[in-house]
Amino acid sequence: MATALVTGVTGQLGYYVAEHLSARGDAVYGLIRQSTVGRASHEKPLPYRPLTGDLLDEYSLLSILEEVRPDRIFNFGAQSFIPSSWTQPILTAQYTGLGVVRLLEAARRAVPKCRVLQAGSSELFAGADRSPQDEEVPIRPLNPYGIAKAFGYHTLRAYRTHYGQFATNVIFFTNESQRRTPEFVFRKVTRAVAEIVAGKRDTLSLGNLDTIRDWGYSPEYAALAVAVLDLDAPDDFVIATGEGHTVRDLVSSAFGLVKLDWQKYVRVDQGLLRPSEQLPIIGNTAKLERALGKTPRVKFDAILRTLLAHDLESFGCAVPFERPGVQQRLELHSRPR
Repeated sequence: MATALVTGVTGQLGYYVAEHLSARGDAVYGLIRQSTVGRASHEKPLPYRPLTGDLLDEYSLLSILEEVRPDRIFNFGAQSFIPSSWTQPILTAQYTGLGVVRLLEAARRAVPKCRVLQAGSSELFAGADRSPQDEEVPIRPLNPYGIAKAFGYHTLRAYRTHYGQFATNVIFFTNESQRRTPEFVFRKVTRAVAEIVAGKRDTLSLGNLDTIRDWGYSPEYAALAVAVLDLDAPDDFVIATGEGHTVRDLVSSAFGLVKLDWQKYVRVDQGLLRPSEQLPIIGNTAKLERALGKTPRVKFDAILRTLLAHDLESFGCAVPFERPGVQQRLELHSRPR
C-alpha cells in the first residue's frame, strides 16, 4: 500500500486528490492547520487521516514526515485568494512561497525517495507575452500570489536538479467544483444566480467582464495530478482545458440557464476591477497529452451546469435544465511504481 501526504487538504484540489488516492487504496494523510481543524472535521467520513501541522513550521513538517514516511507528497497548501495576497503579501510569501522550501527540505531529510508534486497556478502567466501558455512560456506574475507561486515553482526545479529529488510542478489553470468557495468568480456567479432565483438577493456585483479564463473541473484535474506523479520521471506540466471564456460569457450563460436577462441583475463594481492581463490566460496541454495520452474533457458548459444545479438545489429551487453526466472520480492513473 502506498502512503501519501496532502497539504491544503481542506481546499478543493487537495480534497479531491485525497479522495482519489483513498479510492484506489492508498493510505492518505492530510495536513491540517490548527485554524482549519473545525472546517475539516465536519465532513465524515474523510478520505484522509488528519494530522495537525503547518507550512510555516519546518519542525512540525519534519516530525510528520518522519512519522508517516510517505511515498508521495502533494503540496496544495497556500494563501490562494489573489485580493488577499495584496492585503497580506508577507503571509502569502511565507505560506505559498517559503512553505515550498520548508516542505522540500523536510522531505529531503526525512524521505529523500519520496515523490513531491507542487501545485502551480496560471497566475504565473498573468503577464505572459503569448497565448495559449505552455511549459515553455516565460513566467511573469503580476501579483504577490503569483510571485510566491513562481518562487515555489523555480525552487522545486532547483531541488530536482541539485538534489535529484523526484519533484514535479503542475501548473493548474483555474478550476472549479462544488467545493469552491463563493469569493472566487465562477462560484460567486452560480451562487448569486441561485440566490436571485430563490428571492434572497437582487443584484450581483462583478469586476472586469472581459477577463478571459480557462476554467476546468477540479475532480478531473486532481485525477490528472495523481497520474502525473505516477509517471516514470518528474517534469513540469500544464493542466488546462485549452478553452477560454470571458466573465461575460459566464454571466450570460448562467442567467440564461434559468431564463433571466443578466443585464437586469449584474453591476460592474469599480472597486473589484483588476488590471487586465495583456493576453488571454489559456493553457496548452500538448505535453500532458504526450505523457498521459489524456487531457481534460470536462469543459465550460458541463462545469457551469453542474455547479449551478448544485447551488439551485441548495436553496430548494428546481433545476430547469439538463444536467451533464460528469464523473466525480476519473480513473486516469496507473498504479504506483
